[in-house]
Amino acid sequence: MMGKAELRKTLLKTRQSLPIETWREKSLQLCSHLQTASRFAEAKTILAYFSIRQEPNLDSLFALPKTWGFPRCVGKSLIWHVWSSQYSLPLQPGAYGILEPHPDAPMLEPDQVDLILVPAIACDLRGYRLGYGGGFYDRLFSSLEWENKPTVGIVFDFARLPSLPSDPWDQPLEAVCTETGFFFTSSEPE
Repeated sequence: MMGKAELRKTLLKTRQSLPIETWREKSLQLCSHLQTASRFAEAKTILAYFSIRQEPNLDSLFALPKTWGFPRCVGKSLIWHVWSSQYSLPLQPGAYGILEPHPDAPMLEPDQVDLILVPAIACDLRGYRLGYGGGFYDRLFSSLEWENKPTVGIVFDFARLPSLPSDPWDQPLEAVCTETGFFFTSSEPE
């Protein structure tokens, strides 16, 4: 099995080689599967992300009548803020060049959150994800107030793999959504 670094490089290259039209189409199909999943339909407050490096684009969901939260990187942590396209405070590039909510935007506390859509380079059938290596989400999910929140890994189907190398600190996700469907991981009942 390839190591995490090699796997990360290979899968990022594959994802970034997708033609823009294909990427848009797959992103819309993924969003469509996500909208029909009961986990998503029942959630009122959802944490999401703004797509970078041709991650599946969730923009088509952000007009839905949900409360949307987006992360801001502060040191080694993710701080979550409410944001909508009608919001008066503009987004701004953060520490990694990723658009983030303004620091003055209202913050979201863990007890307000119903679902977390997690960006990933890859996810496996057990729910383990391959991220960019910063550990932000693993740290978040290992803290007591976040550990029982429903989590859905968001990847394209080519990056939903049978198995990924995992470390003791890796936190498995409850489900994975791709352009072909919504799948609970093997650690969760169907």
